Amino acid sequence: MSILDKMVEDGDGRFWGFLGCRYIKGDGKEVQIALTAGEHHTNSMGIIHGGVLTSLMDQAMGMVATAAMEVDGCVTTNLNVHFLAPMKQGELTVTATVLHQAGRSVTTQSEVRDASGTLGCMATATFRIARPRT
Repeated sequence: MSILDKMVEDGDGRFWGFLGCRYIKGDGKEVQIALTAGEHHTNSMGIIHGGVLTSLMDQAMGMVATAAMEVDGCVTTNLNVHFLAPMKQGELTVTATVLHQAGRSVTTQSEVRDASGTLGCMATATFRIARPRT
């Protein structure tokens, strides 16, 4: 079982499952996850809460960082988010890729798009190995 498959399997009872994330595909270079955003994901203005979008990107970037470094786990040490367009209820797709890898850290980028392809937000993050592969 790949590290990504294990992360997804273990995630149902964790924040991943609470958010409603779905794994689409991934490897050590790119990960795609999705969410069918509902009313419970919205803020008081009726758009998807920025915390939900940030969590989705952090999750996808953490997954690609873990796969790229071939470790059992890593932690976010820096996260920068740019909100570009309001996201509404419906299908959201998150794509995360590796930008740079050196030593015990990896820098990633991600974006969230809705079903029509609108770019809602993007982020970069740096991760550090927390659990080397055993």
